[in-house]
Amino acid sequence: MKIENSQFLSNLQVNGQLPVNKTIPRQQIGTGLSFQEVLSRTTEAEQQVTELKFSKHAAGRLIDRNIELSEAQMERLQEGARNAGQKGIKDSLVIVDELAFIVNVPNKTVVTALDQTEARGNIFTNIDGAVIA
Repeated sequence: MKIENSQFLSNLQVNGQLPVNKTIPRQQIGTGLSFQEVLSRTTEAEQQVTELKFSKHAAGRLIDRNIELSEAQMERLQEGARNAGQKGIKDSLVIVDELAFIVNVPNKTVVTALDQTEARGNIFTNIDGAVIA
C-alpha cells in the first residue's frame, strides 16, 4: 500500500514527517564496483588490524606490572589480533611469550594485560577465542 496515494492519512503524514505531496527519492543504482568487490573490500578492511591501541586500564596494568613489550612482541601481538579478526573473533585472549592480553578486535584495543604470575590460575571469561602468538 502506497502511503502517498492512500485516501487515509498515516501517522507519518499526520505528524508532518512525510508531507502528503512529497515523494521519496529512489537511490540510483551505480555502475561502479560489483557486489563481490565491495564485499571483499569491506571484509578485508574490517579484518585488518593495522595498529593496536591500549586502553587506559591496559596501559595502567603495563606500568603497574613493569611490563615492557619489545618491538618483536608488539608485532606478534598485532599479528595475533589480526589472526583473531580473520577467524571472526571479537574478543580474544592473545598470549605472547609469558604475557596474556585481552584484545577487543573490532576496536583494535588491548583491554587488559597480565604477566605469567597473574595469568596462572585465572579464568578468562567473555572471550570468543584465544591465539598463541
